[in-house]
Amino acid sequence: MANTLKLEIVTPDAKTYSDDVDMVTIPGVDGEMGIYPNHVPLMTQLATGEIIVRKNGQDFFLAVGEGFVEITGDRVAVLTDMAIRAEQIDEAKVEEARKRAEARLAEHIDDEETATVSAALAHSMTQLNVKRRRQQGR
Repeated sequence: MANTLKLEIVTPDAKTYSDDVDMVTIPGVDGEMGIYPNHVPLMTQLATGEIIVRKNGQDFFLAVGEGFVEITGDRVAVLTDMAIRAEQIDEAKVEEARKRAEARLAEHIDDEETATVSAALAHSMTQLNVKRRRQQGR
């Protein structure tokens, strides 16, 4: 029986995380899911939120967008449109992006642009929430 899981997180831009971990908590569409080694195989939808990775007794945090998760007994594969480690989030830049997105949504824009700007706003809000929660020590 293995004591670790291989966690891989992939975005359209790059593989943002790949390591053996003790446990991972993901934001699923039906709530948070804690995944340990030897988890039952599962495929589910990832919700925008925070992934918590536990390795060697330490927790690491990532802001993630929507996507999909495939879980096997020894592997968790995450395919998402955004994944950023909490310590890499630039709060000032993300706050500015949030303000721009909110201002753009207040304008008269078509449905396609509304969807794009809404997704950008969701990404900004997720990053801000994760960063601020980590600064407060949760």
